[in-house]
Amino acid sequence: MEKTFRFFMPPVSLMGPGCLKDLGKEIVNLGLKKALIVTDKVLVQIGLVNQLTEVLTSEGIEYVIYDGTQPNPTVKNVEDGLKMLKENNCDFLISFGGGSPHDCAKGIGIVATNGGSIKDYEGVNKSTKPGLPLIAVNTTAGTASEMTRFCIITDEERHVKMAIVDWHTTPILAVNDPLLMVGMPKSLTAATGMDALTHAIEAYVSTEATPVTDACALMAIELISKYLRRAVENGEDYEARDKMAYAEFLAGMAFNNASLGYVHAMAHQLGGFYDLPHGVCNAVLLPHVQRFNAKVVPERFINIARAMGENVEGLSAEEAAEKAIEAIVKLASDIGIPSGLKELGVKEEDIKTLSENALKDACGLTNPKQASLEEIMEIYKQAM
Repeated sequence: MEKTFRFFMPPVSLMGPGCLKDLGKEIVNLGLKKALIVTDKVLVQIGLVNQLTEVLTSEGIEYVIYDGTQPNPTVKNVEDGLKMLKENNCDFLISFGGGSPHDCAKGIGIVATNGGSIKDYEGVNKSTKPGLPLIAVNTTAGTASEMTRFCIITDEERHVKMAIVDWHTTPILAVNDPLLMVGMPKSLTAATGMDALTHAIEAYVSTEATPVTDACALMAIELISKYLRRAVENGEDYEARDKMAYAEFLAGMAFNNASLGYVHAMAHQLGGFYDLPHGVCNAVLLPHVQRFNAKVVPERFINIARAMGENVEGLSAEEAAEKAIEAIVKLASDIGIPSGLKELGVKEEDIKTLSENALKDACGLTNPKQASLEEIMEIYKQAM
């Protein structure tokens, strides 16, 4: 019997330069009244959140702002946001920023309607009711959290990043306005861009890949290979910003449905353990995990290499895989990503613990080859 697949994404997504201005009317049409805006202090300080609040005010939509989200949002961030939501009788959430505010808002939304603690929802589809309506306004081209059912929250007590994969966390509306991304610093543009590339490649080699997710993944890889260097080099390259916004969204469509692999399972541990930037951890691990995967699905790398602009005429699948991996390494190097985990402060003596935790992460379940503890440890060591 053939297995069946489900495809998840928000019912509506606004895209293209200036699309933020269309959001007010959408909210009015949905009949929503008062928002808890979930964001971080930096986005408030630099005035970016004002662009959102002006749109809300012009349509008479009330709001309060929770700006306590940390770069790797924590259980406490979710609890603090939930308290503010209840005290102010908000009937919906708007997350504004990159993956961290989106994930924090998803956590708040799911606990608001289902009760308990966000810790109760670690794993796959643990909730019974949809979260509070969530509108996700994106300011980075990377995580795709504005349109996925994935929510990553750090449990500070265990130093573990919890993967909550639950279609009830999917935003009802995603906004990808590249004009909000113009001020992103180079390092963040680079890290989030490599995060998007990782999403696309992991989804493409996933055991749950379908022709629909393949199409999204390959187009994302092509756009990132073509435009990420330009977006990093010149933040005001509007075409590059726009294309990267589409690329990260396509990569999100791919992994939201085909899931991920060991790059994410291993990167989550580095983030939880050392509080490191997720996109950078992904970028460093990506070539090493794909070398492991290329042993079992080398034919998948022919199209990856092609999408990255490599000429694979007359090459074997194994040779094409090596080309693809070299192209990943070159792209990361060109945009200033550190070459190894040592540079990020990762210690050899922690590798066993990191590897044990990585094997428990839900993202690893769809990796094309299941690994032993020794194999995961070996990949970490190669990435040092």
